[in-house]
Amino acid sequence: MTLLLLTVCFLLGPAHIQGTEEASEEVVPVLYYWTDFWLFRLSLNLLGYATIFVPGYLLIRHLRRIKYNEVAGPGCISNFAVLCVFGKEPHISLEEGGLKSSSTASSQQDKPFAKRALRLLACVAGLQISYLTWGVLQERIMTIAYGQADLDKGEFFKDSQFLVFINRILAFIMALVVIMVRKQPPHTAPLYKYSFSSFSNIMSSWCQYEALKFVSFPTQVLAKASKVIPVMLMGKVVSKKTYQYHEYVTAVMISMGLFMFLLTSGDVTRHKDSVTTTSGLIMLIGYMLFDSFTSNWQGELFTQYKMSSIQMMAGVNLFSCLLTSVSLIEQGGFIDSAAFMLRHPDFIMDAVLLSICSASGQLFIFYTISQYGAVVFVIIMTVRQGFAILLSCLIYGHPVTAIGGFGIFILFVALFLRIYATQRQRSLKKKVAVSQSAAGGQKV
Repeated sequence: MTLLLLTVCFLLGPAHIQGTEEASEEVVPVLYYWTDFWLFRLSLNLLGYATIFVPGYLLIRHLRRIKYNEVAGPGCISNFAVLCVFGKEPHISLEEGGLKSSSTASSQQDKPFAKRALRLLACVAGLQISYLTWGVLQERIMTIAYGQADLDKGEFFKDSQFLVFINRILAFIMALVVIMVRKQPPHTAPLYKYSFSSFSNIMSSWCQYEALKFVSFPTQVLAKASKVIPVMLMGKVVSKKTYQYHEYVTAVMISMGLFMFLLTSGDVTRHKDSVTTTSGLIMLIGYMLFDSFTSNWQGELFTQYKMSSIQMMAGVNLFSCLLTSVSLIEQGGFIDSAAFMLRHPDFIMDAVLLSICSASGQLFIFYTISQYGAVVFVIIMTVRQGFAILLSCLIYGHPVTAIGGFGIFILFVALFLRIYATQRQRSLKKKVAVSQSAAGGQKV
């Protein structure tokens, strides 16, 4: 299998292996380049995940075939197996759950305006600080060599999967703490269903980190902002969703803005060879496809099982920790990353801060959506994306031309138009619903 992977990397990655003129003059074992190629490392990661998914699939298929939930005993192992494969029956009615959620929403509306405004400002500050810091650290870790000196070029950190692991394990711990402190609704979903969004979440994060080796951070942020198109396509595939006219118009505007930026703005990357464009494009496409599936699949789980956002956060991060840890153990990733930490202690602080920002950002996301709605959250994160590009250009000196800047302007105008049209459409639907209910009451 390893020989096959090396052959594929040889066919697809010769330009990457050539590198810069300085690197080509150095005498380095050829095998080092093959094993450092992203396709080789991705294949090893997938093989590691397969050691969990293949036995898990066979076990789930067997338990479903014998209807294990009908014959399982009262033991802890039996109950855990039933929870993983079949889930639990809900113990409260939908009416009770609806009354609880509606009372929570109404209590939020009944709070004084000043108190709500202060909490909203706290959410804005938390999201901006968490994800702006996370973006700067992400670019620092993946694009800047550690240990640079006068006669030492330093070395880059290469294992993106390790960064995904430390982010997810801290987010899982924080979710568990919230679950223990704050009462949650009964959990009814089969645990294995979290593994699908967990895998896609891992892969989107991996592609996101790897992309920074081939494209600049502003380009990556703009790709994130333009992921509305793959999200719409994935929504049609996964959830059979339909979209309004304004959604297609704004999607085209977003594509145009991104196209203008990418064609006119210079890109500062780790690699200057011809594979940069191809590999960077593959990474960005992979990120958007996996991330689009993640949000749509989680939306389906929310609709079907009515779990809380914190329960979703815990379930997804649980499988993410399991998958990444097994793959890292098989590849020796923990040992290599620990050795890198010993050689470069400043990496430890960057990695810890990155994980804290990622985990705390997830908590702010869930709280903001639950208290103020998705529209307010999207507005906050859209502003954050603009600040992220500005910070990256200022700190790392990424060039942006006038046409590229105008493309950024078109992109964010399209995002805000989309938010406004969506909010207006919801308001019209509410008015129609109220008028219809009032008309029905008069008839009665």
